[in-house]
Amino acid sequence: MFGVQKCSGMGNEKMKSRMLILLALFSALSAVGAAIKIPAIVGSVAFDVFPALLAAALLGSGAGAIVGALGHLLSALIAGFPLGPMHGLIAIEMAVLVYIFGVLYKKNKKVIASILFILANAFAAPLPFLFLMNSAFYVAIVPSLLIGSLINTVIALAVIPRLKALVKQDIIKSEIKL
Repeated sequence: MFGVQKCSGMGNEKMKSRMLILLALFSALSAVGAAIKIPAIVGSVAFDVFPALLAAALLGSGAGAIVGALGHLLSALIAGFPLGPMHGLIAIEMAVLVYIFGVLYKKNKKVIASILFILANAFAAPLPFLFLMNSAFYVAIVPSLLIGSLINTVIALAVIPRLKALVKQDIIKSEIKL
């Protein structure tokens, strides 16, 4: 379903089942985080991305990307936004940003991964709004996105080391491929 996976010590089916369970768990955490909003001019800024960052660091970039995209869609849906092309674009952006975070984090470039994620999510991801809306909307949304990205990333960085002990190393070493 998610592509080829490496196995180390477990049966392939058992590994896939555990990975899917963890993917569902992080997606559920993202849904809960999506309901906890950060004050902003739009209602989709929330705590929905830190579970995606956790998944990217613990399960691999592909898992994080899936959780990140789902998390944004859930956050927008909970805020009452129609899920049209604009939120599809944002979900893709979130998936790409979380994927890059996961790749850098796994290469032990945690600070670079964090700073790049925060800056890209706050300043680069909303760039399409310059064309779809106007510059005033972009200027208004950036502070909320910056604060939200910073809080989500700090939470993820604080929790990742604590969860590594709970997530078996054989699962951490395998990765969901997109």
